[in-house]
Amino acid sequence: MQFLYRVSFYLLFSLAVLSPAAQACLKGQAAVASPDQYGALVAEQILKKGGNAVDAAVATAFTLAVTYPEAGNIGGGGFMTLWFDGKAYFLDYRETAPAAAHRDMYLDEEKQVIENLSLIGHKASGVPGTVMGLWQAHQRFGSLSWAELVQPAISYAQNGFTVAENQYQYRADLLSQLEGKTNFGRYFAAMQPNENFIQNELASTLKRIAEHGPADFYQGETAKLLVAQMQRGDGLITLDDLAAYKAGWREPVITPWRDYQLVTAAPPSSGGIALSQLLALKQRRSADFNNVALNSSQYVHLIAEIEKRVFADRADYLGDPDFTAVPQQQLLDSAYLDKRAAEINPAAISATAAVKPGLEGYHTTHFSVLDKDGNAVSNTYTLNLDFGSGVVVEGAGFLLNNEMDDFSAKAGVPNAFGVVGSDANAIAPGKRMLSSMTPSLLLKDSKIELVIGTPGGSTIFTSIFQVMTNLYDYQLPLSEAVAAPRFHHQLLPKDQITMEPYAPLKAAVQDELKAKGYQLVTQGWNLGDIQAIQVLDGKVTAAADPRSRGVAKVINLH
Repeated sequence: MQFLYRVSFYLLFSLAVLSPAAQACLKGQAAVASPDQYGALVAEQILKKGGNAVDAAVATAFTLAVTYPEAGNIGGGGFMTLWFDGKAYFLDYRETAPAAAHRDMYLDEEKQVIENLSLIGHKASGVPGTVMGLWQAHQRFGSLSWAELVQPAISYAQNGFTVAENQYQYRADLLSQLEGKTNFGRYFAAMQPNENFIQNELASTLKRIAEHGPADFYQGETAKLLVAQMQRGDGLITLDDLAAYKAGWREPVITPWRDYQLVTAAPPSSGGIALSQLLALKQRRSADFNNVALNSSQYVHLIAEIEKRVFADRADYLGDPDFTAVPQQQLLDSAYLDKRAAEINPAAISATAAVKPGLEGYHTTHFSVLDKDGNAVSNTYTLNLDFGSGVVVEGAGFLLNNEMDDFSAKAGVPNAFGVVGSDANAIAPGKRMLSSMTPSLLLKDSKIELVIGTPGGSTIFTSIFQVMTNLYDYQLPLSEAVAAPRFHHQLLPKDQITMEPYAPLKAAVQDELKAKGYQLVTQGWNLGDIQAIQVLDGKVTAAADPRSRGVAKVINLH
């Protein structure tokens, strides 16, 4: 979330040791795992000022809106899972569909999906939730002033930050893709690696937000600028849509797992239910994993068998609980999970067509924070794909999301992540689109043991699941568990295992999987960007995924 004075940042940064992993004792210690160095440093500054985990989270989120514009945002939305003063909370600040949105808005006259209409341009955006979400978190738990938490982001916007080498890795393609369709190039074509990047319009917007809070964004000058931008491109968001937006506190999904309690995201995220199912199904099939090496062909097959059933349930049952009845209790019921586990074939691929929903009847960013009192924040927020819809609010300097693509534009038709949905996730005015974001906490004896999350679209909860398996089944240290190869299977495309450039499966493993009948695909981007904090036997360890430019810090507050 924001902040820092640029001069003091560079002075502090030159003295600080920033590493992908860090470890220290819990007493008097706090920690952060952030997707970039600026977010990590701001969190450290806020914690050292006496701020708590929520203060640090708010400041980090605003900072990333400046220094990580491909995903950090004030024009998007997300979820925050919290442990504060011994109690679990879940904050839903997901975007909503504008009032003028309707079920068939992305279909042509033949009822076919119009290519890219839900991804590029003004009609791709839902009503942003980030500013209201951060405000709600601060109002409930913050200890430092709101303006103080926004100030570092203001400083980075008006004074600039140094663009990372991989800051804009898809820029060439994106600029050409968006040319003539949005104003993206006017604002971001000049962003070059290792050069200072200033965002004056964004600085002015953040100053207004610091002074007036969400009233500016949803009813004031920034709201007017956003709606004017909508009108330039035939977009749907109105002043009434903005004024009506609400962030909501929901009951988190809390499930027992071994000797732990998993605290994770509730609908309209599919991630919490899906992660809970993955862990439960694997536990029920634990005998199948005896003497099975991590990331061997048999391991990959067993995980794929589990994952495909979870995705079948996701497609049919999950959506915004304010609009559809989500059968959460049934999906997590012990007898139901027993039944689903019994369907798994440890020897061969289950036929995709036979894997039905079991009940009868790719850019985001994440950070994790732990304060010295054991309070924790796991926050995932997003514009959806890299740089969202490509539309920048002129005069306000921030990108808008393309989150409308997370609805089912048409039942059974895949979205940008290849995920299909049903009527439960159909577009409706005011509705929140289904998400895979899974900010999660793991508790033991009512104390934080793990704070974890990642970006990655439909691969989010499968990535978290694999890291947790690495930690608790294969006893890997946190940094190794995060760095280990990851893969993904989501039912469709049929029998497809997705790998990543960073750590592909071994050649022999690939050959064995092909012999079983799997199709292997290495996509052009890596599977997630895990940011995690672990507390074991009074020791705090933090790890930032080596797949990207994240920074993890354990902070001594003695």
